[in-house]
Amino acid sequence: MENTEKIFTEGLIVKAPRENAPDFVKCSLSFKVEEFKTFLDKHINNGWINVNVKTSKGGKWYAELDTWKPTQTGSQGANIDKEAPTDPDSIPF
Repeated sequence: MENTEKIFTEGLIVKAPRENAPDFVKCSLSFKVEEFKTFLDKHINNGWINVNVKTSKGGKWYAELDTWKPTQTGSQGANIDKEAPTDPDSIPF
């Protein structure tokens, strides 16, 4: 696993559910709109941004930019050719 620097979200605050919240409430999100829009514009990737909600060692909730990218290799380690046509006779069903 790579040791990359964490990128915390700007303009997004994550809080644990309030004490009497129902079980289906997992967290509370607050957005400082202009600040969050700037963060989105900076980190957008093909129209998307992924964020992970985590808890610190001290128990505080936070949001971190998910920078994971899939590798371009197949299950046998060979490079995937996205444009390669599939031979109908090679399909096992």
